[in-house]
Amino acid sequence: MTTVSEPSQVDEVAPSSPERIRHAALANFAVHGIASTSLRAVAATAGVSLGMVQHHFATKSSLIKAVDDHVLALLIGAMSQPIPEPPADSITDIGSRVSDLIANHPEVAAYVSRAMVDGSPLGAVLFDALMDVGLSRWKLRAERGEVGPDVDLVWATINALVLAVGAISLRAHVDRHLPEPFTSPAQLQRWQDATDTLLRDGLLGRPAGD
Repeated sequence: MTTVSEPSQVDEVAPSSPERIRHAALANFAVHGIASTSLRAVAATAGVSLGMVQHHFATKSSLIKAVDDHVLALLIGAMSQPIPEPPADSITDIGSRVSDLIANHPEVAAYVSRAMVDGSPLGAVLFDALMDVGLSRWKLRAERGEVGPDVDLVWATINALVLAVGAISLRAHVDRHLPEPFTSPAQLQRWQDATDTLLRDGLLGRPAGD
């Protein structure tokens, strides 16, 4: 089984063994999927023994739950912060949060994308939680008068989710049409700018006289 190599780095505070194991599991799950990842592969990526993995996480199910809980807390925590009051641009604000998440936690973004398309229970939980957060934001925008009366708030929320999850899920194809990887700073900014414009203004101008 091919394992995912962790980049070597020196932190001021080294992560504990459970954190290293959880991160290694997340990295492997994101690349290979849960079913194709063994505890032995996780141990190899974390640089610990199989016994150490089993000491902290008795079963693979326990390890999966630890990863899922971590991902859910990180994602919802990042997305559920209050949106700024006008005249700040709330679309750009949430777009920056998504871009930062992809840039700083690419393995989390990949895992979320996989979970949402492979039918796992976590995918449904994440999608529903992000729908709740997103819909509340669009309703607040509508209350502030920032949204036109003909905007379908449910589909506005779904479309924003599809744009983010779709770009990550189709990254292998997206990368073929970009001069550098989608997750590079320049391309993430380019994607955010285009997505913000689409959500904020639409791609087509209004006909003359409207």
